[in-house]
Amino acid sequence: MNVEFILEFDRIRAKWMELALTKAAREKIADAAYCLEEGRLNKKIKDTSEARELIEKIGTPPLASIDEAKESIELAVKESCLVPYQLERIEKALVVTGRLKSYLERGKQYENSLAYYEVNLDPMEELREEIARQIRGGEVDDYASKLLQEIRRDISNLEEKMKQKAEQIIRSNKECMADHFFTLRNGRVCIPVKKEYKWKIPGSAVDKSSTGNTLFVEPVSISNMYEEVQLLKIEEENEVHRILYTLTAMAAEGAPVMQENMRMIEKLDFIFSKGKLSMDMEGVEPKINTQRKIRLCKARHPLMEKDICVPLDFEMGEGIRGVVITGPNTGGKTVSIKTAALCCLMAQYGLHVPCKEADICMNSLYLCDIGDGQNITENLSTFSAHIKNALEIIREVDAESLVVMDELGSGTDPAEGMGIAVAILEQLRKSGCLFLATTHYPEVKEYADRAEGVLNARMEFDRETLQPTYRMIMGEAGESCAFFIARKLGMPPEMLKTAMQAAYGKGDDNKAWGKAEPELFLLAGETDRQPLRKASKIKKHKEVKKSEDLSEKYRIGDSVMIYPEKKIGIVCVPVNEKGVLRVQLPNKKIWINHKRVKLHVAAKELYPEDYDFSIVFDTVENRKMRHDMERKYTERIVEYE
Repeated sequence: MNVEFILEFDRIRAKWMELALTKAAREKIADAAYCLEEGRLNKKIKDTSEARELIEKIGTPPLASIDEAKESIELAVKESCLVPYQLERIEKALVVTGRLKSYLERGKQYENSLAYYEVNLDPMEELREEIARQIRGGEVDDYASKLLQEIRRDISNLEEKMKQKAEQIIRSNKECMADHFFTLRNGRVCIPVKKEYKWKIPGSAVDKSSTGNTLFVEPVSISNMYEEVQLLKIEEENEVHRILYTLTAMAAEGAPVMQENMRMIEKLDFIFSKGKLSMDMEGVEPKINTQRKIRLCKARHPLMEKDICVPLDFEMGEGIRGVVITGPNTGGKTVSIKTAALCCLMAQYGLHVPCKEADICMNSLYLCDIGDGQNITENLSTFSAHIKNALEIIREVDAESLVVMDELGSGTDPAEGMGIAVAILEQLRKSGCLFLATTHYPEVKEYADRAEGVLNARMEFDRETLQPTYRMIMGEAGESCAFFIARKLGMPPEMLKTAMQAAYGKGDDNKAWGKAEPELFLLAGETDRQPLRKASKIKKHKEVKKSEDLSEKYRIGDSVMIYPEKKIGIVCVPVNEKGVLRVQLPNKKIWINHKRVKLHVAAKELYPEDYDFSIVFDTVENRKMRHDMERKYTERIVEYE
């Protein structure tokens, strides 16, 4: 089983790795395992405490990544010539070494033993200064040697002369030139000569234009200077290689010292990463004991926000080997057992724990069964997964193990699940291990009451607000509060009484209800003042009211407002049997459901009683045709929009 994943320590490890700056420190964190030796563990925890003290008092240590410098030193030892970039990485690593040495020296004033690691750091100032003087900007500097300075000056002077000579030839032979500027072709200074004047300019044709009308000619005088430049560049290259080989040899000679520096930087990076993690989590140094006891004061889950996390007070040991935690759903049982186990695991890694105080024992094994564990590919149900984990735990557990089990015996028939839960707890008790378990079974609570070395605990629940407080009360058995919550949320006493009878028996003499909460006797005996079943909303045919006469709701000429656009229009066709009316808007008429229309001004307030609305709604042509139809027969048809 992947205990680190179940307890979420893998997320703590990921945060821890992010705080390390060197590859070796991150790899060490990734491969770290919890410590099983008391002396080594106390040393690891002390290192974490001293690292945090230095960070708090003199700031974050000046650490940086030295991975590239480490590779460069290995190449130097193998007699490979280092390039300027690699030498710069070595120089920066030496700068980090010097700054870290100064940082630790300042820490000695606090009598911090971690500060005395500075004696193992040698910044090698001579080598650092040589590299800084001769390498700059990823290249060998002009002033790295007197000879290199002279060679590069001569090259620069000759290149300038070549350009001046090209400009002079162009000015002297303007009629032969295709352009007024010289150009570079294949690293050579060339002038653009018209094809027909090639014979007039002595020199070598280096290139030509796409049309072939222009030749790029390197004049003979410039060609001679170009050869001189090439000879100087060979000398420059030789001098650069000499300087690089010299610096590489110096680096190889100082490799043992620098490698020791880097091992110390990586070690300090690992230690300071623990101090940074402690500050991020606001952790404290845990005390380590070998008496098999755990005491956590105001413990917080390190992955939960501090302002919403309710601190946990927890204690076991000194005769108490197991704690059975009960309480309502979402009451914080799982978070509590994970917090306790995670704090123990973090302490055994040499980390600080997010508590006010912590006294933690060492454990040889951490065994967990949290979550439903369903797995379709392995054909595991919730119950099967729990049983599989439980059997694995029982096979591996010993007297120095810490076992955490959530919802013990769940996922099957309650009576059988209860029996299995009790059997598992009894086996854990006999093994002598420390164990934490959560459950809802009352029989398991009774087992914890009578079993030697097992203690009940409950998660507190506010009966007024029906909200969990997430506080653990040691020594008391909790209730699921299901009946109480159901009644508070409106379940009638009659239904509540039926539920209690099903759960605890008839309860005629109240003996069978002894396991229930006392307040429920009163609740179950109350008169149901508010029946749960509401009157039927389905009415008989004779009771159905006649639907509203929508045809009378809006009249022609009413000014109405259309929603949601809030446009004003005039009703031109009243509401039909489908609840739709027609409204005249500027330049158009629309059909719209009456529910989107609200009366703005009634027609009787806008027009006389016998007003002819055809003046408003009809076109002039339609009005003339209608007038003709009233006077005589006509075959013309009145068209409506």
